[in-house]
Amino acid sequence: MFDERTLSPPLPTVREQYAPNATVLDVESDFDTLPPAVAEDLGLLADSIDPASYPESWLPETAPTPLQQFAGDVFTIGMPDDGTVVWTRQTEPPTVLLKQRAESTPDEFLSFLIAEAFVQLDCDVPEHFLPFFADTYPDLADAVGLGGSEVYQIAAALFEGWVGRQTRDVFTAWADHDEFDTLHAAWLDAGERLEPRLDDLSRAVAHDEMSFAAATEYACSAIKHDLDIPTPFGALDTTAYREHGPEYAVEWAEKTFAELQA
Repeated sequence: MFDERTLSPPLPTVREQYAPNATVLDVESDFDTLPPAVAEDLGLLADSIDPASYPESWLPETAPTPLQQFAGDVFTIGMPDDGTVVWTRQTEPPTVLLKQRAESTPDEFLSFLIAEAFVQLDCDVPEHFLPFFADTYPDLADAVGLGGSEVYQIAAALFEGWVGRQTRDVFTAWADHDEFDTLHAAWLDAGERLEPRLDDLSRAVAHDEMSFAAATEYACSAIKHDLDIPTPFGALDTTAYREHGPEYAVEWAEKTFAELQA
């Protein structure tokens, strides 16, 4: 089920610099969440496993089933919308996992995704939005006032934006290091592909051509790439959001949804 991945340059250098102990594994299947029995097999490859669980009080009544399971006692790796590369600190040393879909991901972009995982590990950010929002997650759900799956989508996007506000300084700095040229180019290319979607974002939401949750995903993804972000999402690309995190996100949601409903 798991095979240790051989890293091609410059990834060994990135790992050594940002996450020197991390194990990188190819997974033989695509998954949103690894089945518990499969996840526990990581114990054969790690020094130890320390499954995370979270208080029920952090979950609003509308929380979708996968989030309820994630908060529970079962060893959970991966959640919906996590992307091609996921990582966990529930193992010692930390583990980076590549889903089977990575086989069809362009090499340059896949290398960037792996490098991004190393950088996120170095930033010491949570591996999911639930421990990020913690007991403010019900407040976010109340502020948004949408169904559980849409609140989940918005929360995941807001968390991605907060993480991206921290990691992008590293990606920008790679322009000054020849050995990281290909990674920096992949980061720029991903941003360039995303940028056209931002130009029409506000209009698409206003005309019901795109859900607010989907628009939040695009906008918060753009934070990582240091792009110009339209109102009302530009308020998330700030030092204040980076420093105040979940409390700022809840205040932003309260203000934004109040204006949308006015």
